[in-house]
This record gives sequence, C-alpha cells and structure tokens, in this order.
Amino acid sequence: MTGSDIAPIRVAVIGCGAIGSLYAAHLARVPGVQVWAVDPWAEHVDAMNARGLRVTGLAEFVATVNARTDGRDVPACDFGLVATKAPHTRAAVEGARAAVADAAVVSVQNGLGNEEVIAELVPRVIRGSIVTAGAIAAPGVVRYDAPGDSWFGPFEPRPAPMGEVEHLARLLTDGGLRTHALKDARGPQWTKVIFNAATSPLAALTGLSVGRVCTDTGLGRQVDRLIAEAEAVCERAGIVLTRSPREAVAEAIAEAYHHKPSMLQDVLARRATEIDVLNGGVSAEGRRVGVPTPLHDAMVALVQGLERSWAA
Repeated sequence: MTGSDIAPIRVAVIGCGAIGSLYAAHLARVPGVQVWAVDPWAEHVDAMNARGLRVTGLAEFVATVNARTDGRDVPACDFGLVATKAPHTRAAVEGARAAVADAAVVSVQNGLGNEEVIAELVPRVIRGSIVTAGAIAAPGVVRYDAPGDSWFGPFEPRPAPMGEVEHLARLLTDGGLRTHALKDARGPQWTKVIFNAATSPLAALTGLSVGRVCTDTGLGRQVDRLIAEAEAVCERAGIVLTRSPREAVAEAIAEAYHHKPSMLQDVLARRATEIDVLNGGVSAEGRRVGVPTPLHDAMVALVQGLERSWAA
C-alpha cells in the first residue's frame, strides 16, 4: 500500500471565525489530514476555497481546506472541532450532525456548558481549553495575534477514549499549536473561565481594554473579587486550577494590555454576548455546589440589561 492509498484523517471545523480558522489552518498543514471547515459567511468560505486559508501575524502560510456554508455537505469525519460562539453551538453541530455522527468532538469555545450541548448530539466528546487569539482580517485571511497552549481531556459524562484525545492533541501539536492531552481538563478550562469572567464583563461595560480594566484601581479590585468568588466555587467543586488566574491577569497586563476581549467586541457590534456561559456558568456551578456568587450574578444582570437596551 502506498502513502496515497491511505485514507486521510478528516477533521470537521464547525465555526470558522478567528479561532476556528487558526485551528483549521494549522491542522491542514499536517500530512494526511483533510480539513473541512463549516461557516455561514459565504464570502469567507468562497475565499478559502478559491485561494486557500491564509494565516498572517505570528505565522505566515496558506493552508488548503475544504470550506462549506452547509454542514450537510461535509463527509463523515474522524474528529470534530467546534469553534462557534456558545449561543450557536446546538444549531451548528446539528447542521453538521451527519459529518460528526461517529467522530470525537472537542469544544474550543469560551465558557462552560458547551460540552453538555455537544454531548446531546454526538457520542464522544472532548473537553477543551485554549488561549490562542486572533482575528479575521479579511475573507479567507486570519491574523494570528497570540500564541498559547491547548488542553484537551475526555468530557466525563460522555467521554472520548483517551487514545482519541491524544491523537487529536498530537495532530494539533504537529501542525504548530501545542496541545496537551489530560485525563482531567477541568483545571485549565476553569482557569481560563475565571480570568475571562473576571475581566470581560468589566471591559464590555466600560469600553476599556483588558489591561486598562486590570490596572484601574477601582476596577482592579472588582477583578480580584470576581476571581476570589470563582475560586471558592472551584474549591467546593473539587476542581484543581492549573495556575492562579491572577497570573493570567499579570500576563494580560504585560502582553495584551490593549486587547479588546470578545465580549467587548460583541457589545460594540451590538451582538449577543457569551455572558451566560462565562459569569452565568460560574453562577450555575456555584448554585450546584452551594457557594453564593453575588458578584458574578451582578455581572450577568448588568450585561443582559445592556443587551436588552439595544432592542428598546
């Protein structure tokens, strides 16, 4: 059997915004991997098919992907990677359900609760957490802004076998995005959630960048209180954080001072935010384990109130 006779490893990337595009492009560089990208933005899809998916910024290359606006046009895949905004998870996965019906599927989304939705639709799920950042610069072009590791582990209620977790982690690492396979990925997921939940709503409500929120005296105190509240939830739930979220705050000040988090970008565009899966996710877990989360509850109420004001 020759190399050309070996069936490719097919990966469906569901949601090809900045993160989906970065992961699709890096996976497509791995020999033997065939990437199928699904996104409703027709201009982006057409550009990827015509000219390839171009990465700029921290890396410069063009990757060949098969892009579609309709998930029903994607063949059966070995792996799925969901990178949509949280409110679109169910519809996006359902739209490509045949493609991932027998795939191990990982979420690389913000917040908590995405894996639970995916697990209702596919048999094997991987819990994922990433810190990579970028932005779509033009149709078919994604700017790679910030590197960072990824952490994958079996989603406990409906887990993918550890072998599949390790396989997907190796593919991404080979493609240039270092990924760790863990038996329990809750720690890194919660570390990211706590940082985002402590900084993103304050940025969204004030219009300030992450760095300015964290270095403002009054807002900085709120960041610290939000972190402490979420850490208490983790302690009660038995979740061991991989590092202190305060280290992430220090890194954000040093390396991403002017960064506008996605929640602020959503507010500026008057789009629905992911407040329900960030601070709302912390609050939900707090209720489950019996830890009050009044500050996170307040962030949910304030951001949801801001969203309602647009309709009014």
